[in-house]
Amino acid sequence: MVKLIALYKHPEDKEAFDRHYEEVHTPLAEKMPGLEKLEVTRIVGAPQGKSEYYLMAEMYFKDQDTLNNAMKSEEGMAAAKDLMGFAGKIVSMMIGEVK
Repeated sequence: MVKLIALYKHPEDKEAFDRHYEEVHTPLAEKMPGLEKLEVTRIVGAPQGKSEYYLMAEMYFKDQDTLNNAMKSEEGMAAAKDLMGFAGKIVSMMIGEVK
């Protein structure tokens, strides 16, 4: 299993970010083919105090090919376009292998 991880730094307007994330972006991401699970974590702190991150999203897929196909799909491209529009400057993306 693999997961696509999105780490978001603190947005300038947290209320607007949360509203867009929950009402627009999440429904787009949930339509991606092959998505098995979407887990969203609100970051509340770090061992050294305040974290530079605000939110983490983890999207689970069966394998790398399934993730690649999801990213190339119409639904994946719509989610990516939306992401860059509202959070492109504050998001970092990575892929992890679940052990």
